[in-house]
Amino acid sequence: MTWTLIVLSWVWGGLLSQTPPIPTPTTESTSEIVMETHDTPPFETLTQADLSVITGNVQRPNGMVWFNNKLYVVCTGDWTIYEIDSVTGSTKTYIYGVRNGHMLVAEADENDQVTLWVPDFDTEKLLNVQTTRAAQTTSDGYANPWGIAVLDAESFLVTNLGDDSLVRATRSGEVFPVAEGFRSPTGVAVDNERVYIANSGSARRSIEWLDRAAIEAGESVTPEPLVDGLQSTSGMVLAPDGYLYFSYGLGTRGVVGRVDPNQCAEAGGCDNDQVEVVLYTDLSAPLSGLTVSDDMRLFIHTMFRPEIYWVQLPIVDAVDSE
Repeated sequence: MTWTLIVLSWVWGGLLSQTPPIPTPTTESTSEIVMETHDTPPFETLTQADLSVITGNVQRPNGMVWFNNKLYVVCTGDWTIYEIDSVTGSTKTYIYGVRNGHMLVAEADENDQVTLWVPDFDTEKLLNVQTTRAAQTTSDGYANPWGIAVLDAESFLVTNLGDDSLVRATRSGEVFPVAEGFRSPTGVAVDNERVYIANSGSARRSIEWLDRAAIEAGESVTPEPLVDGLQSTSGMVLAPDGYLYFSYGLGTRGVVGRVDPNQCAEAGGCDNDQVEVVLYTDLSAPLSGLTVSDDMRLFIHTMFRPEIYWVQLPIVDAVDSE
């Protein structure tokens, strides 16, 4: 199935709009603590009524990432990345020249300036983006790249929806194959032990994992099951609470769920009944933008609609890292 058909099958009419209150972020820092998830009681599923809107000047948002209290959002309508204040919603143009980015990595360089890494689905290139210069191509030859995650100080992992593969891309422009045989892979996330891949084209293989140490050693890796039974899994992020959050479809509606990835991996995989539904929306699937802030604000949007929504998630009890 081509990506065009996937998009056409996901995108349906009408969204709800709301008057946006100004979000009030919490102040608890998660940088020096380890979040405990195993004994956390489930919370009541959030719905559309719990969402608030951040009004940004982005008409067709796609990829989105939170970094240092800003949202960096790719607009497929005008090939521009916008910087949005995640509290006030004030918006400014970051840079022009990215056509269609589904995921971004944001980081600070040696001069404390924000730099973005964006796989461009349309041009099939990995772009390095800063406001001080035009978007730079670091490597090309991808096959409709979608997801990106930091592997180590020198490289990223990038999913290719076009040829069902995962590759390792260095900052200097080299690209190495990691694994093949996925089913329209989209989101990717990395923790200390595993790499997680969302398969948008297979409910049976909704989310899989790979051994991180084996990838770093250049060894052959085989996907292992993490979650099955989800429709059109796309966005994915590891949040500060230790859970793996992901967006998927339930009928035509966009949903955000989560699992403890350690528990699912050790159990040989979880099915959809074991997924904790975090947010059930009235928005059309896919929820192509999904990101979580350090203070556990969840931000989402649906494909090709301007509204960016947010909701405060519970912050679980923390334990000292010592």
